[in-house]
Amino acid sequence: MIKQLFRFAALSALLSLMIVSTAAAQDFKKSYNLGAGGHIRISNISGNVSVRGYNGSEVIVTAIKRGRDQDKVEIEDESTGNSVEVGVRYPKECNCEASVNFEVQVPRSVRFEYDRVSSVSGNVDLADVTGKVEASSVSGNVRVKEVSGQVSASSVSGDVEVDVNQLDGSDDLKFSSVSGNVNVRMPQSLDASVDMSTFSGDLASDFPVEIKKKKYGSGSSATGRLGSGSRQLSMKSVSGNVNLLHSRGQ
Repeated sequence: MIKQLFRFAALSALLSLMIVSTAAAQDFKKSYNLGAGGHIRISNISGNVSVRGYNGSEVIVTAIKRGRDQDKVEIEDESTGNSVEVGVRYPKECNCEASVNFEVQVPRSVRFEYDRVSSVSGNVDLADVTGKVEASSVSGNVRVKEVSGQVSASSVSGDVEVDVNQLDGSDDLKFSSVSGNVNVRMPQSLDASVDMSTFSGDLASDFPVEIKKKKYGSGSSATGRLGSGSRQLSMKSVSGNVNLLHSRGQ
């Protein structure tokens, strides 16, 4: 009898632990039926944002909270029929020890408008997506790869790495970092007016642009017209290297 009670207590404790663990792993999870051309906005303050393409038909947003004060942080969902908009809210005047990691799954072949995918303090990663992407971080790296569409990406303190498989549209493309490297890969058929510069770093290009190094001190710049120059492509870093390369596999 005592053994049975012990086993029951142990099983109950394990079940409780599993429930707690599951809840912690999915502090917020919601699926959205978003049509082609819909808008996606994910805004974080402390933590990473990851967006990945998959074979499903829904946009799935999962938020995982961490830290001593995680219960004080709220996940805000302001989505509408034509947009998925999720962010975080911290209490005013709270030096909270808490972070949130967002994991977003999107249908890989559906074109969306990624108006804002950002974090104040954290990395931002997008991969295997289709559409127009605006990605940024204040203190973190920004990586965008295996994209079909248009991309602009920036970081204040971190590297910017972009790899575009297929470029469409005619909007300008901007990539920048204050304290970090800027590495961009584009299809060989790139049609753009290119403007590249670094104040304290090296500059390189697989494309036929004119590279000029400063006569005194460090830093380089490059300009060139590729094709008809149908769009502006700007790449800048204050303290880092700037590289414009061919897309992988080309």
